Amino acid sequence: MIKRYTREKMGYIWSEKNKFQKWLDVEIAVCKAWNKLGKISDDALKEIIEKTHIDDQTVEKIHELDKIYNHDVLAFVTAVAQQVGENGRYIHLGLTSSDVIDTALALIMREALDLLIESVDELLEILKENAFRYKDTVMMGRTHGVHAEPMVFGLKFALWYEEFKRNKKRLQNAKETVSVGTISGAVGTYSNIPPQLEELTLAELGLKPEPVANQVIQRDRHAEFMTAMAITASSLEKIAVEIRHLQRTEVLEAQEPFKKGQRGSSAMPHKRNPITCERITGLARVIRANAIPAMEDIALWHERDISHSSVERVIMPDSAIALDYILHLTKNVLKELVVYPENMRKNMDKSKGLYFSSKVLVALVEKGLSRDEAYDIVQRNAMKAWDTEGLMFKDALLQDPDVTSRLTKEEIDKIFNVGEFLKNIDYIYKRVFENS
Repeated sequence: MIKRYTREKMGYIWSEKNKFQKWLDVEIAVCKAWNKLGKISDDALKEIIEKTHIDDQTVEKIHELDKIYNHDVLAFVTAVAQQVGENGRYIHLGLTSSDVIDTALALIMREALDLLIESVDELLEILKENAFRYKDTVMMGRTHGVHAEPMVFGLKFALWYEEFKRNKKRLQNAKETVSVGTISGAVGTYSNIPPQLEELTLAELGLKPEPVANQVIQRDRHAEFMTAMAITASSLEKIAVEIRHLQRTEVLEAQEPFKKGQRGSSAMPHKRNPITCERITGLARVIRANAIPAMEDIALWHERDISHSSVERVIMPDSAIALDYILHLTKNVLKELVVYPENMRKNMDKSKGLYFSSKVLVALVEKGLSRDEAYDIVQRNAMKAWDTEGLMFKDALLQDPDVTSRLTKEEIDKIFNVGEFLKNIDYIYKRVFENS
């Protein structure tokens, strides 16, 4: 991922330095296991632990050797073994490359997921705070982009909060799924190592053993990691798209923050564009797109090929880094969101009270009309109000004998009460937030 979209902690998790460190962590855990099984002496193990390290010079050495070997794991093994000397021969004893790569990748994915879950928790707090801040902020609910019925602005945040509880669960499930390792040899048969070595190694690393592997950990696990991130990114885009719509000049009910000194357009000084939300939308597309090759990586030839390897070197860091970034952007947007309740009220008035149509329909049905008869009457008056300048829907109804013969003015006045749309908001909030 480009530097512009890379935050420091997540960037380091996917750095080459951290990758090689995780490879070394696996190798040392294996050496500790061999020591417990009597293969490596205490002195040899102590020397391996004390002398092996990953720093910038080691990374450069690995790169130099890789140019010769054209095999990064062998380059890594040689570089760290040279740090030890004679006892370096025990490093990578009995292993195949994927034992190290896949087990280390599990450690990296786990680190990344811990950071993402922490960020989702922070977003949940912001969503909850805004849900209650705007619990009484009445606005127009829209379907198909058209006025539907009144709601409260806080309900949008409550909905997003509930969705991100599910996203958190998906990421937690993905962490459970990917937190497995394998130390089982060339085709997973433990041909050069005892199964006990795997048990001891993975216990040291805090991972579970893959119950059955071939040469690799199966890539359905990694696809779950990628799709959990893709769904989370899509939910962030959902929030961003809503804010983009609400920020349109003709709507202007909410607006992403615009900092002092910020400039919106090179040509038009008046512009305050939703560029942050647009960036969230764009990067969500990248993350979603990366989930497809992750699923295609599931099908490998026989016990393993490396068609997945080059793909994962791109899609995994890019997706995790991008998701970390747009989570950060979304939190900032929602913490400092600019809200215009007065515009919400003005926009409600633009539909001339037509949003009460459903309640008038119900009232006429309750007076004995068939649903079709009542629908025709209400629709006729709604269209009349919409097409007649200065005519409100309520006034159109009061001029229609088909309505006034069945509903009194007092009954119509009672129907035209916005509070009737909002009477169950507390019920919804209780379901969402009662145990949170």
